[in-house]
Amino acid sequence: MSETERPSGASGGLNTSVAHNARVWNYWIGGKDHYEVDQAVGEQVASMFPVIRDVARADREFLGRAVRFLAGERGVRQFLDIGTGLPTLDNTHEIAQRIAPESRIVYVDNDPIVLVHARTLLTSTGEGATAYIDADAHDPDAIVEGAASTLDFDRPVAVMMLGILNFVLDAGKARDIVRRVMAAVPSGSCLVLTHPTTDGDLGGEGNVPAMKIWNENATPPITARTRAEITAFFDGLDLVEPGLVSCGQWRAEPGAGVTLPQFGAVAVKP
Repeated sequence: MSETERPSGASGGLNTSVAHNARVWNYWIGGKDHYEVDQAVGEQVASMFPVIRDVARADREFLGRAVRFLAGERGVRQFLDIGTGLPTLDNTHEIAQRIAPESRIVYVDNDPIVLVHARTLLTSTGEGATAYIDADAHDPDAIVEGAASTLDFDRPVAVMMLGILNFVLDAGKARDIVRRVMAAVPSGSCLVLTHPTTDGDLGGEGNVPAMKIWNENATPPITARTRAEITAFFDGLDLVEPGLVSCGQWRAEPGAGVTLPQFGAVAVKP
């Protein structure tokens, strides 16, 4: 097992008096790594937007399908998981290394409670490697620099950005983050992305009041975007079939796909 930047404990920024996204998300998917304040805000949001629990689960299931597709069908052996959140069952490295034990995975997050639990993410097969970088998505250059000690940027990398760009409120900055990370990886690399939407055909109008409640009671602030705004993140990339769709429908088993106000897609760098 190869491990880099192994965390030894929490950094000084852990605040248990305000609900935090990673912990509320953990609550919605049935995890145990949250506090009463996270449960309270999670219940408040879910009471007005009940589908949010389904969104959280579907987002996680999308991750599994995307990693299996990339490792199993496209032969990707390197993953850069930005904004990984709290460890749970079937993390990226577990799915990828089940298919290809030599896979190398770098996780990135800057939430102190994720840092505490990051040792769970640093288990690996002997043939592969895992690493954790304590870094902010707003600093893509630092992420690329830190990941370079584990990943070979001359070979394809799957860049995972699941539910992270919605915390970058400025659309231009969010696009720039994607552009800079994807510029650092070679042809054949992939962008894997999920993002909440306001589009009415996916039921996204409910995201607006739910996010207002969230932004008044929790951290970090969040935003949803339209289909066109999310599509712009894939500029210069080739979307894999079925393209940009509800994450619950992306390559789901026949009859199992559900329409939820969260887009998901995988795209390849030409």
